[in-house]
Amino acid sequence: GVVVEHHCLANHLNWLQTYYPITETDIVLQQTTYTFDISVWELFWWAFAGATVCLLEPGGEKNPEILIETIEKNKITVMQFVPSMLGTFLEYLEKDDVENKLFSIKRVFACGEALTLKQVKAFNKLFFEQTGATLHNLYGPTEATINVSYYDCSPYEAESNIPIGKPISNLKLYVCDENLKLQPVGVPGELYISGTGVAREYLHKPELTKENFIKNPFYKGNDVYYKRMYKTGDLVKWLPDGNIDFLGRM
Repeated sequence: GVVVEHHCLANHLNWLQTYYPITETDIVLQQTTYTFDISVWELFWWAFAGATVCLLEPGGEKNPEILIETIEKNKITVMQFVPSMLGTFLEYLEKDDVENKLFSIKRVFACGEALTLKQVKAFNKLFFEQTGATLHNLYGPTEATINVSYYDCSPYEAESNIPIGKPISNLKLYVCDENLKLQPVGVPGELYISGTGVAREYLHKPELTKENFIKNPFYKGNDVYYKRMYKTGDLVKWLPDGNIDFLGRM
């Protein structure tokens, strides 16, 4: 278990509402099991703006027909997918030509796995070019509260990998070698996360906490949230445009 504090979630939800604001006319689809951290913003974000949340029936996320029926019936505007399920959903739409039933969708988030260029191209063809709906790639471990970086996939596309993007509000991302030395642009290293989203600890796991939540050698100020950083175990590199490219698990 990861002990996440209230301010961590408040920061994440505030970032979402600042960068991708919803209003009382929006309807968010809650389709992720509550044991998975990315379900949390589905459950709470709508309340920030007096919007509406629609609860998908259990198991419905695995059935494209149920998803389409729910989206059309409830006029869903905001939703998210794990990329593998997004890929399956897009393949279904390409075969059955039912995207005209999904005109209400305005924004889709992908997170939990690596998003592929093929999936982005398929989404932009079926949605962005037809209705203007946009796709956004989010990355983040539970230990840093759901998402720590974002990349807008519509209308622009990467040439190869889809980046995990730039840090969200009040977080700093570092790419380091094995000696905790900062890596320059283009050189792979391990990703470390500091800031308001970093969790407190692993529940009843002091040794694991000590191993992965470490002192931040790059911060000399007094903000307690930046004095610690989380060691992700993910291999990444900075891109010249300031985005981060995910290369895999170390």
